[in-house]
Amino acid sequence: MKNPLKNIGPGTLVAAAFIGPGTVTVCTIAGVTYGFTLLWAMLFSIFATIVLQEMAARLGLIHGKGLSETVKEQISNPLLRGAAMVLIVSAVLIGNAAYEAGNISGGALGLQTILPAYVSQYIPLLIGAVAFSLLYIGNYKVLEKSLIMLVIIMSLSFLVAAILTQPNLLDVLLGLLKPSVPEDSVLTIIALVGTTVVPYNLFLHASLVKEKWSGKRDLKKARTDLYVSIVLGGLVSMAIIVCGAAIQQTEISNAADLAKGLEPLFGSYAKYFLSLGLFAAGITSAITAPLAAAYVARGCFGWEINLKSLKFRAVWILILAIGVVFSSVGFKSIEIIQFAQVANGLLLPIIAIFLLWVVNKTSVLGKNKNDRLQNFFGIVIVLTTLLLASSTIAKVFGIW
Repeated sequence: MKNPLKNIGPGTLVAAAFIGPGTVTVCTIAGVTYGFTLLWAMLFSIFATIVLQEMAARLGLIHGKGLSETVKEQISNPLLRGAAMVLIVSAVLIGNAAYEAGNISGGALGLQTILPAYVSQYIPLLIGAVAFSLLYIGNYKVLEKSLIMLVIIMSLSFLVAAILTQPNLLDVLLGLLKPSVPEDSVLTIIALVGTTVVPYNLFLHASLVKEKWSGKRDLKKARTDLYVSIVLGGLVSMAIIVCGAAIQQTEISNAADLAKGLEPLFGSYAKYFLSLGLFAAGITSAITAPLAAAYVARGCFGWEINLKSLKFRAVWILILAIGVVFSSVGFKSIEIIQFAQVANGLLLPIIAIFLLWVVNKTSVLGKNKNDRLQNFFGIVIVLTTLLLASSTIAKVFGIW
């Protein structure tokens, strides 16, 4: 009998990475606050993720190098090359540090409802220690497969929950196909984009895809893996929004609040479904974020390909430590998670522009460079994310 997990690839890891605590929290808040009206933002996010991650996967398979390495080799001017590397490293390190704080806080958010109150303050340290141990071993692929299974359990919980809420299908369809921007929803919209189209996943995908497959002959397998994984991940995110819309309250501050919406469906076990799911999602994302930052640094500085090297480990240890510290000093978990998604939404246009540039170079991909349709979609995505990012900056600084 064939192993159904034999062809599991980086696409599944990308989906597992973006279905983290940030997705659960932000999508729930979107559903609670705006009902189905922001489903269109998630639909756009899924489409954008597929388009950009396909470019990253194609780059890794055909060119055989990661995104940061390719950008570095394609910029001939030393000053511009140095500036680009500083920008990429800074953007990814800052974004992943914020993301890591959200990952650990989200995982802690889950455990806080099923562990005694007196151990709550130590949960971020516990999660950090677990993530450190898994990363330090260096055999992350085996570990992530088990974590992906835990995320799938959480995903099935939300998919079943969404169906049991019996949403009005016409309202759901209108939310998907009729874009609207309710008052004060801009930050939530960009958070939805930021929780799905995760910039660090572009670097991670381009680096991992060449370890799973070999060159152009496996491009079809990589694309199939990507399409199936991202669509399923997107459906889970939409299901969480639908579940959020069924929650009859307006304030979400902890995992117990999130579980209240599921309690009529799962009974008193609701908090355990959500808590274990949040913890699993938090651990999975807490591994991938530092790992991606280390891959970016390796590509920018030309380090050897060795997951156990001192330099490689130093980067992910730094990101992990920042995440543990910020999630331990008293910041509200919800605020950290929302900030992480907004930060990623702001960084996305920068990384997307670099990606779109390199996949259009014949010297990099030859005949496999972007065609007109791929460029059209890529430009639309970049312009849309730039518009969202500028709107967020304007709102934060009170320009409008």
